[in-house]
Amino acid sequence: MITPIEKIDNIWIKRDDTFNIANAWGGKARSCWALSQKATKGLVTAGSRNSPQINIVAHIARELNLPFRAHTAIGSLGDEITQAQIIGANIIQHRPGYNNVIIARAKEDSYTTGYTYIPFGMECDEAVQQTASQVRDIPKEVKRIVVPVGSGMSFCGILNGLKQQELNIPVLGIQVGADPLIRLKKYAPRNYQKMSDIIVSKHKYSKHIKQSIGDILLDPIYEAKCYEYLRDDDMLWLVGIRTTKT
Repeated sequence: MITPIEKIDNIWIKRDDTFNIANAWGGKARSCWALSQKATKGLVTAGSRNSPQINIVAHIARELNLPFRAHTAIGSLGDEITQAQIIGANIIQHRPGYNNVIIARAKEDSYTTGYTYIPFGMECDEAVQQTASQVRDIPKEVKRIVVPVGSGMSFCGILNGLKQQELNIPVLGIQVGADPLIRLKKYAPRNYQKMSDIIVSKHKYSKHIKQSIGDILLDPIYEAKCYEYLRDDDMLWLVGIRTTKT
């Protein structure tokens, strides 16, 4: 399924947020669904308390009737993880809650339980190819693609898709999380620096921004922080939307 591209005023919008499986929305849900198909015992992942990842995996685990364990940092849980708990997720919090700590704990959990590990930030080749396959039917009027950069995997997927389709469209990534350099070196095309630029958002990752384009609500952590950088005939790539906002 190729998700649609719409135009509102002078901005094109790639509606990857419209992909839906088990009431989980967007490109990460597509990747998670693909990664979960061979799971037999359960699913396990790690995610930020502000990221939709844990809730995405929780919904897919429920759809597949699999138990699910999620590792995150100590502290109050937001709407997404609270909803994940309600539908059956076992939330395990860690102090310190650095990303490398919760990732390590999730991998250990997977090894011990035999549960299928869903990578933090969907960091895997499958996620890259799932997004790359969506780089189709881009109108010739599109001058630039703008996308939020969290883990950087959607950014890498778009760049690989452009290369596969032999399209020369520059990409602007708005970095809203940690430095994605290690993942870019591993998953992006070798010449990614000639194909793209990354600007670090002036907003902290945890800050929620309320923004919409027409009647499309932008994710408050990710896409909303791209809005101020948009120019006429840009295409904003909507990676997803939180289940709690749909």
